[in-house]
Amino acid sequence: MTDQKVFVASEESKAKAKQLRLFAILAWIVAMAGQIFAILKLIHNETLVWLIVAIVVILILAVTGSMLWKKANHLDPASEKDKAKFFIQNQLGAILGVLAFLPLVILIFMNKDIDGKTKGIAGAIAVVAMLIAGITGIDFNPASVEKYTDQINQQTDVLHKLNPGNEMVYWTREGNKYHIYEDCYHIKGREGVTKGTIKESFDKRGISELCLTCQSRAMKEKNVSLEDIGNKVKNVVDSVKMQSK
Repeated sequence: MTDQKVFVASEESKAKAKQLRLFAILAWIVAMAGQIFAILKLIHNETLVWLIVAIVVILILAVTGSMLWKKANHLDPASEKDKAKFFIQNQLGAILGVLAFLPLVILIFMNKDIDGKTKGIAGAIAVVAMLIAGITGIDFNPASVEKYTDQINQQTDVLHKLNPGNEMVYWTREGNKYHIYEDCYHIKGREGVTKGTIKESFDKRGISELCLTCQSRAMKEKNVSLEDIGNKVKNVVDSVKMQSK
């Protein structure tokens, strides 16, 4: 694989990622504030229903924050070179998801002013919510600069094999695949068709998958081309044999 291309998030992706991270942080802050309120005001026998409502609201906020944060990380990923930063950035949702409930869970079970039934119900719901928030916040397939770089170069290598001498592909604003042919029926006649390299399609739209229709067409055309070459070689060989006679 030659002419290696290194992934760099576009300014548009960085701006969108920054916005998503701000919303995620805001959601987590409100979730933490909700937890503090629940600790101070709702751990009582008489307010069990409201405590459960608060736990559900905190869970929704924690999960929302995690989803936004993970989406931002896939738009503007960290590098694997800094292991600590890479881990914290990609698993921050899981960490904060647990922290949004852990103090509350501890204080529910340690509180001596509520009866066993309240502890059992509220404690069980809070523990389940904490597990959901923690698991949901885990990024099991974190993005990275290195991973995106590999994908870009692998796809570019595939394009070179399918369509030698051409690095340009096409994509649309709404699509999730790039196309080798501008007249592919999936994009022909559609507005907003952009032409550029695979790296540009990845940087600007996060596209790293080739259209299967274009792939099939390219393979068919390449096979035809190889067959034509084979026939030409055969004709030359036959001509040489005839002349030798």
